[in-house]
Amino acid sequence: MAKATITELALPRIHTIRKQRVVLDADIAVLFGVETKRLNEAVRRNLERFPADFSFEVTEEEFAALRSQIATSKGRGGRRYLPRAFTEHGALMVANILSSPKAIQMSIYLVRAFVKMRDELTAKLGVLRRLAEIDKKLIEHDVVLREVLERLQPLLNPAPEKSKPKIGFHRGNR
Repeated sequence: MAKATITELALPRIHTIRKQRVVLDADIAVLFGVETKRLNEAVRRNLERFPADFSFEVTEEEFAALRSQIATSKGRGGRRYLPRAFTEHGALMVANILSSPKAIQMSIYLVRAFVKMRDELTAKLGVLRRLAEIDKKLIEHDVVLREVLERLQPLLNPAPEKSKPKIGFHRGNR
Protein backbone atom coordinates (compact mmCIF):
# COMPACT_ATOMS: atom_id res chain seq x y z
CA MET A 1 0.00 0.00 0.00
CA ALA A 2 1.34 3.44 -0.95
CA LYS A 3 2.22 5.87 1.83
CA ALA A 4 -0.36 8.66 2.09
CA THR A 5 0.85 12.22 1.66
CA ILE A 6 0.11 14.92 4.21
CA THR A 7 -2.31 16.52 1.72
CA GLU A 8 -4.31 13.29 1.48
CA LEU A 9 -4.35 12.98 5.26
CA ALA A 10 -5.57 16.58 5.64
CA LEU A 11 -8.45 16.19 3.18
CA PRO A 12 -10.72 14.05 5.38
CA ARG A 13 -10.25 16.53 8.21
CA ILE A 14 -11.89 19.35 6.29
CA HIS A 15 -15.49 19.63 7.45
CA THR A 16 -18.40 21.78 6.33
CA ILE A 17 -19.90 23.90 9.09
CA ARG A 18 -22.16 26.90 8.49
CA LYS A 19 -21.71 26.38 4.74
CA GLN A 20 -17.95 26.91 5.10
CA ARG A 21 -15.15 24.39 4.73
CA VAL A 22 -13.21 24.38 7.99
CA VAL A 23 -10.56 22.49 9.94
CA LEU A 24 -10.95 21.97 13.68
CA ASP A 25 -8.36 23.24 16.16
CA ALA A 26 -7.29 19.73 17.20
CA ASP A 27 -6.60 18.73 13.59
CA ILE A 28 -4.58 21.89 12.92
CA ALA A 29 -2.64 21.29 16.15
CA VAL A 30 -1.70 17.79 14.98
CA LEU A 31 -0.65 19.09 11.56
CA PHE A 32 1.40 21.92 13.07
CA GLY A 33 2.93 19.73 15.78
CA VAL A 34 1.60 21.64 18.81
CA GLU A 35 -0.87 20.88 21.57
CA THR A 36 -4.45 22.00 20.94
CA LYS A 37 -4.35 23.95 24.19
CA ARG A 38 -1.24 25.88 23.06
CA LEU A 39 -2.75 26.58 19.65
CA ASN A 40 -5.91 28.00 21.22
CA GLU A 41 -3.83 30.10 23.64
CA ALA A 42 -1.95 31.62 20.71
CA VAL A 43 -5.24 32.33 18.94
CA ARG A 44 -6.73 33.99 22.04
CA ARG A 45 -3.61 36.20 22.33
CA ASN A 46 -4.13 37.25 18.68
CA LEU A 47 -7.93 37.42 18.37
CA GLU A 48 -7.72 40.55 16.18
CA ARG A 49 -6.19 38.34 13.46
CA PHE A 50 -9.19 35.99 13.47
CA PRO A 51 -12.42 37.68 12.33
CA ALA A 52 -15.57 35.54 12.14
CA ASP A 53 -14.87 34.53 8.53
CA PHE A 54 -11.44 33.14 9.57
CA SER A 55 -12.35 31.34 12.78
CA PHE A 56 -15.31 30.69 15.07
CA GLU A 57 -16.25 28.54 18.03
CA VAL A 58 -18.40 25.56 17.12
CA THR A 59 -21.81 25.37 18.84
CA GLU A 60 -22.97 22.39 20.91
CA GLU A 61 -25.28 21.25 18.09
CA GLU A 62 -22.58 21.56 15.43
CA PHE A 63 -20.11 19.66 17.62
CA ALA A 64 -22.65 16.88 18.27
CA ALA A 65 -23.20 16.55 14.52
CA LEU A 66 -19.44 16.45 13.92
CA ARG A 67 -18.93 13.87 16.65
CA SER A 68 -21.47 11.57 14.99
CA GLN A 69 -19.64 11.96 11.65
CA ILE A 70 -16.12 11.56 13.02
CA ALA A 71 -16.92 8.82 15.56
CA THR A 72 -13.46 8.82 17.10
CA SER A 73 -13.19 8.57 20.84
CA LYS A 74 -9.71 8.40 22.28
CA GLY A 75 -10.98 7.21 25.66
CA ARG A 76 -9.61 10.30 27.47
CA GLY A 77 -12.98 11.67 28.48
CA GLY A 78 -13.37 14.07 25.56
CA ARG A 79 -12.90 17.83 25.35
CA ARG A 80 -13.67 20.32 28.08
CA TYR A 81 -14.32 23.14 25.64
CA LEU A 82 -16.05 23.39 22.30
CA PRO A 83 -13.59 23.28 19.41
CA ARG A 84 -12.62 26.26 17.32
CA ALA A 85 -13.08 25.95 13.55
CA PHE A 86 -10.70 27.61 11.10
CA THR A 87 -11.42 28.43 7.48
CA GLU A 88 -8.65 28.22 4.89
CA HIS A 89 -7.60 31.80 5.68
CA GLY A 90 -7.80 31.16 9.41
CA ALA A 91 -5.52 28.13 9.09
CA LEU A 92 -2.99 30.32 7.29
CA MET A 93 -3.25 32.92 10.03
CA VAL A 94 -2.55 30.20 12.62
CA ALA A 95 0.66 29.39 10.74
CA ASN A 96 1.58 33.08 10.90
CA ILE A 97 1.12 33.34 14.65
CA LEU A 98 2.88 30.03 15.35
CA SER A 99 5.62 30.78 12.79
CA SER A 100 7.57 27.60 13.41
CA PRO A 101 9.12 25.91 10.37
CA LYS A 102 6.75 22.95 10.77
CA ALA A 103 3.72 25.27 11.02
CA ILE A 104 4.73 27.04 7.82
CA GLN A 105 5.31 23.72 6.01
CA MET A 106 2.01 22.28 7.21
CA SER A 107 0.11 25.45 6.25
CA ILE A 108 1.31 24.93 2.68
CA TYR A 109 0.02 21.36 2.77
CA LEU A 110 -3.26 22.52 4.28
CA VAL A 111 -3.73 25.16 1.56
CA ARG A 112 -3.07 22.48 -1.04
CA ALA A 113 -5.71 20.29 0.58
CA PHE A 114 -8.27 23.12 0.41
CA VAL A 115 -7.29 23.80 -3.23
CA LYS A 116 -7.60 20.10 -4.11
CA MET A 117 -11.02 19.98 -2.49
CA ARG A 118 -12.10 23.12 -4.37
CA ASP A 119 -10.84 21.65 -7.66
CA GLU A 120 -12.76 18.44 -7.07
CA LEU A 121 -15.93 20.38 -6.33
CA THR A 122 -15.42 22.50 -9.44
CA ALA A 123 -14.93 19.38 -11.56
CA LYS A 124 -18.12 17.87 -10.14
CA LEU A 125 -20.02 21.08 -10.86
CA GLY A 126 -18.76 21.00 -14.46
CA VAL A 127 -20.01 17.44 -14.87
CA LEU A 128 -23.38 18.36 -13.35
CA ARG A 129 -23.74 21.34 -15.70
CA ARG A 130 -22.92 19.14 -18.69
CA LEU A 131 -25.47 16.55 -17.55
CA ALA A 132 -28.09 19.30 -17.23
CA GLU A 133 -27.34 20.40 -20.81
CA ILE A 134 -27.65 16.83 -22.07
CA ASP A 135 -30.91 16.39 -20.17
CA LYS A 136 -32.29 19.57 -21.72
CA LYS A 137 -31.32 18.38 -25.21
CA LEU A 138 -32.92 14.99 -24.59
CA ILE A 139 -36.17 16.66 -23.54
CA GLU A 140 -36.10 18.83 -26.67
CA HIS A 141 -35.42 15.78 -28.85
CA ASP A 142 -38.18 13.85 -27.11
CA VAL A 143 -40.69 16.59 -27.97
CA VAL A 144 -39.57 16.64 -31.61
CA LEU A 145 -39.67 12.83 -31.87
CA ARG A 146 -43.21 12.73 -30.46
CA GLU A 147 -44.31 15.30 -33.02
CA VAL A 148 -42.71 13.34 -35.87
CA LEU A 149 -44.30 10.12 -34.64
CA GLU A 150 -47.73 11.78 -34.44
CA ARG A 151 -47.37 12.95 -38.05
CA LEU A 152 -46.11 9.57 -39.28
CA GLN A 153 -48.72 7.53 -37.43
CA PRO A 154 -51.45 8.02 -40.06
CA LEU A 155 -49.02 6.89 -42.77
CA LEU A 156 -47.84 3.85 -40.84
CA ASN A 157 -51.32 2.69 -39.93
CA PRO A 158 -53.65 3.86 -42.67
CA ALA A 159 -57.34 3.75 -41.94
CA PRO A 160 -59.06 0.72 -43.47
CA GLU A 161 -60.50 1.49 -46.87
CA LYS A 162 -64.25 1.63 -47.09
CA SER A 163 -65.63 -1.05 -49.34
CA LYS A 164 -66.76 0.38 -52.64
CA PRO A 165 -69.86 -0.96 -54.33
CA LYS A 166 -69.04 -3.33 -57.15
CA ILE A 167 -69.91 -2.17 -60.59
CA GLY A 168 -72.18 -4.31 -62.67
CA PHE A 169 -74.86 -6.91 -62.07
CA HIS A 170 -74.14 -9.36 -59.30
CA ARG A 171 -76.09 -12.32 -58.35
CA GLY A 172 -76.56 -12.46 -54.67
CA ASN A 173 -77.06 -15.51 -52.53
CA ARG A 174 -80.64 -15.62 -51.57
